[in-house]
Amino acid sequence: MRSPRALTALALIGSAALALSACSSSPANDNGSAEGEGVECNVGISMPTRSLERWINDGEQLQAELRDADCTADLQYADNKVEQQISQIQNQIAGGAKILVIAAIDGEALAPVLEEAASQGVVTIAYDRLINGSENVDYYATFDNYEVGKLQGQFIAEQLDLENTDETFTLEPFAGSPDDNNAKFFFSGAWDVLLPYIEDGTLEVPSGKAPASDDDWASIGIQGWDSARAQAEMDNRLSSFYSGEEKVDVVLSPNDSLAIGIIASLKSAGYTPGDEYPVLTGQDADKANVRAILDGEQSMTVWKDTRTLGDRVFQMIQSIVAGEEPEVNDTESYDNGEKVVPAYLLAPEVVTAELVQSKLVDSGFLSAGDVGL
Repeated sequence: MRSPRALTALALIGSAALALSACSSSPANDNGSAEGEGVECNVGISMPTRSLERWINDGEQLQAELRDADCTADLQYADNKVEQQISQIQNQIAGGAKILVIAAIDGEALAPVLEEAASQGVVTIAYDRLINGSENVDYYATFDNYEVGKLQGQFIAEQLDLENTDETFTLEPFAGSPDDNNAKFFFSGAWDVLLPYIEDGTLEVPSGKAPASDDDWASIGIQGWDSARAQAEMDNRLSSFYSGEEKVDVVLSPNDSLAIGIIASLKSAGYTPGDEYPVLTGQDADKANVRAILDGEQSMTVWKDTRTLGDRVFQMIQSIVAGEEPEVNDTESYDNGEKVVPAYLLAPEVVTAELVQSKLVDSGFLSAGDVGL
């Protein structure tokens, strides 16, 4: 997979403070472009689960912004059950939703319900996860997911000075849920950095779970981004391949949920923070993981300020309601198998222990009490 272009973060123009333009009850055009006349501001928000902190924050923030702007905003969580998400979306359509914002559980499963939505003039925005196999995905809002993985890979390379070292380091890589389209981008970004060091012997993977290319990422994917499954997998690798004096030097974890399971496994195997503790990556800046970073149990997290994502989607909805074309900054990278979906990509950032205060607390993303500061 080739990487999307490196993108520069664009300044967000005023978001929640802007009131939505006056609404019309006219439906969107047949092609979903919503040009010309606007649509009623009735929005169905479909989030995958409450089991991950970030989806709660994302859904509730967007719902609040829309309600403050006098829009109808129905927010549903699907407990990571695909059929439940489909049923909830069908109910939102039946309830008069004119715009759908969907963070898909399974990016391959929603084509029939989106066809139903399109037949009723509903505009669909894929939220953070691309929806595949459907021509009825009108827009996509997300972070630069390839860049997320690239930042993780570069962090590992810099921490171990892989470019200049004569040492060999042990690596155990993980990938995200095989049904999440973002997971392949995360892995690809990291693997494009790390694979050359595996090929020249600077990094070795004792478990053998080192995909030969980006395209094989799902072979090490953890279904549902489940912490317990990640812990069980790491337990198995440590007991099977690190039973003697061998220690794992670095673990590539694509997100914080997997990192929590990996931390539990490392603790169980006797690893404690210090010079010999593995470099461990993550993503999302979840509270428990930020505390782990401050405690030395996780090395970094890639922070995606989801408030900016919610603001961007709010602006997209604002444009659709006004009968205007939403702003996008990528029209090449996200082919869902039926079309290249116009996308707006936001830039992620690395957060380490030294940056928790300035990046996460001072910005109001987390409170000092959330992370024990």
